[in-house]
Amino acid sequence: MQATVNEAPVIKGSNKVLMNYVPVYVMLPVRCLLSSSLIVENGRPLGIVSPKNTFKDEDGTRAQLEKLKEAGVDGVMVDVWWGIIEGKGPKEYDWNAYRQLFKVIQECGLKVQAIMSFHQCGGNVGDVVTIPLPQWILDIGKSNPDIFYTNRRGTRNPEYLSLGVDTEPLFQGRTALQLYSDFMKSFRDAMSDFLATGLIIDIEVGCGPAGELRYPSYPESQGWVFPGIGEFQCYDKYLKEDFRKAAVNKGHPEWELPYDAGEYNNTPEQTGFFRTNGTYTTDKGQFFLTWYSTKLLYHGDKILEEANKAFRGCTLKLAAKVSGIHWWYNYHCHAAELTAGYYNLYHRDGYRPIARMLSRHHAILNFTCLEMRDSEQPSYAYSGPQALVRQVLSDGWKESIDVAGENALGRYDSTAYNQILLNARPNGVNQNGAPKLKMYGFTYLRLSDDLLETQNFSVFKKFVKKMHANQQPCEKSEKYGNYIGPLEQSMPKLPVEILLEASAPTAPFQWDQATDMNVDGVFAGLYAKFLNLGSCLFKFK
Repeated sequence: MQATVNEAPVIKGSNKVLMNYVPVYVMLPVRCLLSSSLIVENGRPLGIVSPKNTFKDEDGTRAQLEKLKEAGVDGVMVDVWWGIIEGKGPKEYDWNAYRQLFKVIQECGLKVQAIMSFHQCGGNVGDVVTIPLPQWILDIGKSNPDIFYTNRRGTRNPEYLSLGVDTEPLFQGRTALQLYSDFMKSFRDAMSDFLATGLIIDIEVGCGPAGELRYPSYPESQGWVFPGIGEFQCYDKYLKEDFRKAAVNKGHPEWELPYDAGEYNNTPEQTGFFRTNGTYTTDKGQFFLTWYSTKLLYHGDKILEEANKAFRGCTLKLAAKVSGIHWWYNYHCHAAELTAGYYNLYHRDGYRPIARMLSRHHAILNFTCLEMRDSEQPSYAYSGPQALVRQVLSDGWKESIDVAGENALGRYDSTAYNQILLNARPNGVNQNGAPKLKMYGFTYLRLSDDLLETQNFSVFKKFVKKMHANQQPCEKSEKYGNYIGPLEQSMPKLPVEILLEASAPTAPFQWDQATDMNVDGVFAGLYAKFLNLGSCLFKFK
């Protein structure tokens, strides 16, 4: 499994630079679709779609999509909400509004990245709309609240089902994995014509809160504020029993789940678990963190296995999103990452095992916070977004998988766009063909009136052009190296020992100091090249 990035091939033909093209997608806002009876913003129903789940604002949405097409955008990303589609009852799927939306997108000449959104919308950073899980699921939770993630004080979080119930037949005879599988199979059947024409190119499989493969360790709905360390979310009865059995099998029946890890807004040194030489460094702490992170790893593995079965043979790619938890990254314990399920320390890589798991499903690793710079973060947060992005993207490339990314916060400035451009092609454009390092794609979050404001949109269009390496929009992805063939069967399940071998730390790949495709213009680009040349000379002194 030791993968490396090969020397970039020299391409014969008329347009070698096109191999540097990175496609750009834009996330559609939640409000463009869905039932007004179920969506509330600031206490008011949105009214964009009728209570019968029909697509109401077609003209307005079409106009915005045409503006994106005019800017050279390659496609759009769309949340496909479980809470809406199966909201009427078990296996009562209503795809009408999505079919109408997809038809408009197709007519505008854009592609679709579809997210299988098995989570609640609301309660996380940036959420202004509330879309709960299906009501019949919430009703089951009233009699059995342990189906939801739970913190040490017993507070339940109904935004996503606990991974502890993945294989428990608690939902009118179905397990959580079967719920997800049936939903995806219904999507495939309902959208078969769009799949056949190549409109839908990615299926991003929701694996946790906000669609990310993580625990809901920092919910704003429960009072978390940046840069709190968060809390472990494994105190429902199913995960408690799983840990008890694991401790017994390890020969330590006396070991219990952490009681000294603090609360959402603590700092590490306020806790016994995360403080210097704290519990996390002991055998007991290491055992817990390995169990906690491995449960999450196999949760993602099992859902992607079901996604592979549902979409096998379709001409598309699978993807999973990993959260960019950059606060406390530069502190010894990486507390915020640990509570989210990423067992990442200076001497242990918490992300490469995820990349290795994704490799068996031929899946893309989608990462966030690509726009952030260290200098923009407060010193008390011990943030390290730039190093974190380098680590995670490098881990994906070392495992020979495609990596994609998103911005975490809405930004309209050239500083953010230039950082994204640097991460998209860490060593710049190769005039002779494909660069050694290149992201598979980038999704901008999200379409809004602010983005379409004249000055903001002008800068955004320059950004898209630079992501395309100054080439014209290209509708055939194979021309720039993104080949999309029929989805193949997942490879055999990897033993935990093989997955955890990937946790041995390795140095990330080298990044240039600045992008050579600066949106600020020619002189800024020349200055960036000067900086990068100076960096190279310094390295070899």
